[in-house]
Amino acid sequence: MNQSPTEIRLALEVGTKKSFASALDWPGWSRSGKDPSDAIDALLSHRECYNEVILLAGIDPITDKQLTTTVIDRVAGDSTTDFGAPGRLVDADWELINPDELARQSSLLRACWTYFDGVAAAVSPEMTKGPRGGGRDRDAIVDHTLEAERTYGRRIGVRTPRMAIDDVNAIECHRAAILQALTELALAPEFPAKGWPPRYAIRRMAWHVLDHAWEMQDKDLS
Repeated sequence: MNQSPTEIRLALEVGTKKSFASALDWPGWSRSGKDPSDAIDALLSHRECYNEVILLAGIDPITDKQLTTTVIDRVAGDSTTDFGAPGRLVDADWELINPDELARQSSLLRACWTYFDGVAAAVSPEMTKGPRGGGRDRDAIVDHTLEAERTYGRRIGVRTPRMAIDDVNAIECHRAAILQALTELALAPEFPAKGWPPRYAIRRMAWHVLDHAWEMQDKDLS
């Protein structure tokens, strides 16, 4: 695929307790901080981690020399932002997406899934707990991630049954349905009023998958 660009377009979502910085053209590369500056620093600190996903997608990694960031959208956050999820759409999410860009972003979403599956297979079943003993173990994280993606899927017209975490066929069918729906949505004359445009759907799903993949790595006991 094409060489990585020199400019990383960012969207900032600024809440009262948390802010998110998201790379609009690199779905899944989105991190939070207590304010916009911290969020951007967190994003940049995860460049090497995100490069592992980029390589799985067959795209050249982003190097320091290529890393120029430009904030093109900034929106006020809400309770979802402060809870810990990038929940606000920005103007760039409504941009039309041509077939080549859809293929590139879809390949990154697929790479996020592959990365997540690899992490889940490699980490310990029991995860490090918080200071008060809270937190989910690996299987609960995987189940939560799959269930959240089913909810996200409904925003683009995909309805799949609940999946067991070890039902590889059901998971693959669900993911294939997501990719097909994204293709159909990108070709539609207009986006559904209450649904998600394809750019946002891809970046929201990719963020959630990677966020929990990195969580499992951070809490791995093996």
